[in-house]
Amino acid sequence: MIKAIEYFLEIIRGVVITGRHFFVNMFFHTLKVLGIKTKRKGAVTIQYPEEKKKIAARHRSLHRLVPGENGKPRCVACMLCATVCPSECIYIEAAEDPDLEMQKYPAKFIIDIGRCCFCGFCVEACPEDAIRMDTAEVELAEYNRDDLVYDLDRLLR
Repeated sequence: MIKAIEYFLEIIRGVVITGRHFFVNMFFHTLKVLGIKTKRKGAVTIQYPEEKKKIAARHRSLHRLVPGENGKPRCVACMLCATVCPSECIYIEAAEDPDLEMQKYPAKFIIDIGRCCFCGFCVEACPEDAIRMDTAEVELAEYNRDDLVYDLDRLLR
């Protein structure tokens, strides 16, 4: 009998704590809606589609290839990014470049974002600074898995 009373007291205590958080947060949310500023930060949920939170400078988001001066990617198809990738989501096919300054260029550069773990190893391994993860795009949802495979043209945009 005593265990049952202790059990119900803990349930009531949990409901009180949850209710207190609910009403305090609702109070601060109402103040924000009315335009009244408070010292309290983090009490209100960001209304996502309308308001977007600022992304940190070090945030790793969607990949992009950096174009060179001639518009072609800086990549020299050294395969270091594909070698270091733990999820093996990068595929590069090299071709001979007619320009004597560069020996190779990527004829195909494919990243399967569906397999990528966004570790950033590819960015760190690149000696030419040809690949970056600084697009600040975090909305990567697609209806089809094939749309998550990014080719050379899509990575240069």
